[in-house]
This record gives sequence, C-alpha cells and structure tokens, in this order.
Amino acid sequence: MARKPPTKPRKNALQERSRATVDALVEATARILVREGFEKTSTNRIAEIAGVSVGSLYQYFPSKEALVAAVINRHNEEIMGIVRSVLTEVTDMPIDKAVRRLVTVAIEAHRINPELHRVLAEQIPRAGKLDVEAFNREVHSLVRAYLESHRKEMRKIDLDVATFICVSTIEAIAHNTVLNQAEMLSEKMVRTLVDETTRMVVGYLRRSDMHG
Repeated sequence: MARKPPTKPRKNALQERSRATVDALVEATARILVREGFEKTSTNRIAEIAGVSVGSLYQYFPSKEALVAAVINRHNEEIMGIVRSVLTEVTDMPIDKAVRRLVTVAIEAHRINPELHRVLAEQIPRAGKLDVEAFNREVHSLVRAYLESHRKEMRKIDLDVATFICVSTIEAIAHNTVLNQAEMLSEKMVRTLVDETTRMVVGYLRRSDMHG
C-alpha cells in the first residue's frame, strides 16, 4: 500500500510563502509611496518592485487602495505596539513623569518612518484612513484608564475631555514636529519640545497644590 505523501510541511511552506509575498507587496507599496507618491503608485509598479507577477498580486489584494490600506495598518500597528508598551510602563508613574515619557515616545514613534508618515498623512484619500479609528479608540481608552487611576493628582475635570485634550495635544505636536521639521530636528530641539509639551499638559491636568 502506497504511503500517503507528507502534506504538512508543504502547507506551512505555502503559508510562509504567502506571508512572504504579502510582506514583499506591502513593503514595495510603502517604498513606491515614499519615492513617487500616491498618484503614481500602481499595481504594475508594485508587482515589479516586489518581484511578483501582477496575477499573484491580485490573488492577495484586489486594488492599489487595498495595498495602501495594508501599509497604513502595518504603520499603525508599529506605532500602536510602542504606545501599548509605554502605557503599560507608565501605569504607576506620577503624572509629570508619565506625561514626559508619553510625549517623548509619541515623537519617537512618529519618527520611525517620517517620509512614509508624511505621504500617509497628506496624500491618501479620506476613504483609506477609516481603519485609523480603531487605533484612536484604543489610545483614548488606554490614556483614560491611566488618568482614571491617577485622579488624586488631578484637578476636578471630566475624564473624557481630559483624555481628548491630552491625546490630541501630544499627537498634534508629535505629528507636526515630524511632518514639518523631520530633517532639521536636533536632539536639543526634541528635548525642548518634550519639556514644553510636558509642562503644558501637566499644567492642564494637575491640581494646583501638587508640585513636582
């Protein structure tokens, strides 16, 4: 009786090959977006850079927009990984130290790939950005949980409003710093920005009788 040929390793190899193909396509899309912009990015160009046939590309992604969405997701996941770990790290820190750490990390996270960040922020049609909402909700709930557990250090303030203002302020400063100044950002300038943003956010949150 003929032995059944082993199938498992091949299936894994297939899965790994699929993953490698998807990664190559997403990476190629990111590179072309940075180099040539959203308008000039095409599925043919992506397939060529990824070393994949256009037919294979369409097996994984129905359109250029789907590939761009995958790039946005990957970029957001990278940033969220950093945000999650820093919010775990600051759980027991007093507000002034926690805010300083959050501001520092927000600027660092936005500097992971500033050119890509700029393209995603400026060139992608609104429809491509819908997935960002889930990330925003997660950031808000993590920051809110931190503020909730540090209420004693805070003045009387609505937690949802406080969360919104803190997240919006830190995000806007990190985002604009990187979008506008990425190339000329000295470490000294980053330190000054961190100091001043921390002072502003902590001043807004903290009870006036608490001094750090």
